[in-house]
Amino acid sequence: MTRWERLKYSMVKPDDDDRAPAATDDRTVDEIKAEIRYSSDKERVIGLIAAPIAAIVGLAISTASLDNARSHHQSLTVYDELTYVLLGLSVLILVASLLRKRLFQGITLALFGVAVFQLHYNYVGFAFPFVLAGAWYLVRAYRLQQALKHAEAGEAPTRTRPNGSATRSQARPSKRYTPPT
Repeated sequence: MTRWERLKYSMVKPDDDDRAPAATDDRTVDEIKAEIRYSSDKERVIGLIAAPIAAIVGLAISTASLDNARSHHQSLTVYDELTYVLLGLSVLILVASLLRKRLFQGITLALFGVAVFQLHYNYVGFAFPFVLAGAWYLVRAYRLQQALKHAEAGEAPTRTRPNGSATRSQARPSKRYTPPT
């Protein structure tokens, strides 16, 4: 193998067998719904750690921005409001983590990161961890919703015919579809 192939296969495992079955989710619909309802302990701890860090970063950035504005004789009102917004977002991260709401944790973390990212190119390093953590929460929430969707499709209720045989319920055809004539 070439160096490029060795590097590529060290990072990405190639599919050896095309006939290998796809990974299936063995969880029931109720288990998936319970997992969707509340974030796990790991996700909660990440949010509980990220909230005070966000407050510290928000205060540090707003202090630096206020000092910069004073030295350049700019208005301080915008930077005062910036402080309140960043601290408010950090409080929302904490509240969402305490309530174990995964989607809201992701949204608030991503918003905090985007808010910091939009300030100045010097603060991009502070923004990336929050954007990445928020994206991770949002992707997990999306994947759980997709797993629920697939689990519900696989466990469609059965109907009994008048003669006693059971049939799977089928989706109704769309009312907008007009068959060709």
